[in-house]
Amino acid sequence: MALKLVTDAPTVWNYLNGLVNLYKPSGVTVQQVRNAIIHNLCRDLNQLEVRPSLQRVVIEDRPQSKLIVRKVEDLSDNVLVSGPRYQPDDVKCRFCANHGRFTSGVTVLGINNGTNLAYRMQQNRPLRVYRVTGFLGKATETHFAESRVTARATINHIGSEKIGKLLASIQASHQRKMFELSGIDIQSQAAYELACGGTIRPTDNRQPMIYGIRLAEYRKPFFTIEVHAINETEAYLGELIHEIGINLKSCAHCTGIRCIRHGHFLLEDSLLKKDWNLQNVISAMAHSNKLIRQHPDMMHQTNPALQGFDEGD
Repeated sequence: MALKLVTDAPTVWNYLNGLVNLYKPSGVTVQQVRNAIIHNLCRDLNQLEVRPSLQRVVIEDRPQSKLIVRKVEDLSDNVLVSGPRYQPDDVKCRFCANHGRFTSGVTVLGINNGTNLAYRMQQNRPLRVYRVTGFLGKATETHFAESRVTARATINHIGSEKIGKLLASIQASHQRKMFELSGIDIQSQAAYELACGGTIRPTDNRQPMIYGIRLAEYRKPFFTIEVHAINETEAYLGELIHEIGINLKSCAHCTGIRCIRHGHFLLEDSLLKKDWNLQNVISAMAHSNKLIRQHPDMMHQTNPALQGFDEGD
């Protein structure tokens, strides 16, 4: 079956419902990403064939003739008067995760009817994977590079082996805490059955939980860790880097956070800023719908274990 080019804006609008995987740049807020997406969608929709102006009935009374009834254009509905057909207020958006300004990477956005999917995915709390980069030897007020330096320390005694052992200890402590936050006695049969079923999630969705953490790269004084977590925030990841520096008998601050996976949405499938247009957004929605059909656990998970994930992925 041959593909047909659609130039009718109302038809395209009907397909503009779903989730889209975007690449959020660092230094940009999610609100700015939202405004850019809405602006581009409205711009592209208004460049298509929009609906014509409404018609109104006019009755003309001419001397020595019958009344004439005819339809004319309603000027109050003309685009020159009412403005473009598609306005920013017409587009509804909702993010699945509220990334901070310094976080870049995968950002899943629900558009129009896709806001319901975004809400369900947010409530289901799928695992997110980050690459977090820290700088050893300096501590800052906010634990991020843009703030004032508050402390300095030597880093000559720090090697990749020390960092690896510390990260393994952090992961083990979070795995122990995992059962405490799930509301189940760690000595019970239920805890054993949950452990056999896989990685479980805490009952409190405000408690950050690390399911996996490892050293991805070490180029002194920079080091990059890979973190598998849920319920995390940008501030929490910054504090994590700060605590790692303290435990290494030094200090550190965060220089970059990049989300490389959110659920089954991957970094290589995310749309770059230059591709935030109507055609690419609709194509990305089709890919997202395919992912949701393949992995329904992202929207509704009946098992307390995190389904389909492995720290080694």
